[in-house]
Amino acid sequence: MTAITHHVPDALLANYAAGNLPYAFSLVVAAHISLCTECRAQLEAHHVVGGLMLENASKEDLSADLKNNVLAQLDDAVAPQEHYRRSGIYPGPVMEALKGKPPRWKSLGLGVRQSILSADHDSSLRLLYIPAGTAVPDHSHNGLELTLVLQGSFSDDTGRFGVGDLEVADQHLEHTPTADPGDACICLAATDSPLRFRSIVPRLLQPLFRI
Repeated sequence: MTAITHHVPDALLANYAAGNLPYAFSLVVAAHISLCTECRAQLEAHHVVGGLMLENASKEDLSADLKNNVLAQLDDAVAPQEHYRRSGIYPGPVMEALKGKPPRWKSLGLGVRQSILSADHDSSLRLLYIPAGTAVPDHSHNGLELTLVLQGSFSDDTGRFGVGDLEVADQHLEHTPTADPGDACICLAATDSPLRFRSIVPRLLQPLFRI
């Protein structure tokens, strides 16, 4: 894997460390961290700072009811959780979202495919398969979009993004991501609102494709 040059912004990493990110964004950040030693070290630094803040925080007495409720929950049987490892190009967090199974691809046309991992009114998480040389329709954003490259690479006005690189796009960015020559580009993408497409055809198909 080539060197990762596009990392998680520090503010986003701090929110991840504090557990304040929505599921879709949290999973993309977790997948990037699993590939990036630099961001992994930065995350550990945030954990250290958070621990020091807790140690220095003023102490409050807990009510007897709260103590009893916590102890009762500890006594409850806890279902074992599966821990997934990297499989091929997919990091452990992505395999967890896939529940250990291969992606279920659905065509978006022109060879582009997607596999929706999670979607609700507030956010979406999906894998995108973009053939080499193919461009995603020109679009901007109503909110935040995180895109992590898992295979191949893509380029837009902001630069080139290879395996492990994370692009952070917001309302100020309008772009036409294009898969570079070579392997098809496979990305993990999370959004917290629908994209804004310029062309009429993508806008008409947007509700069907849930983008």
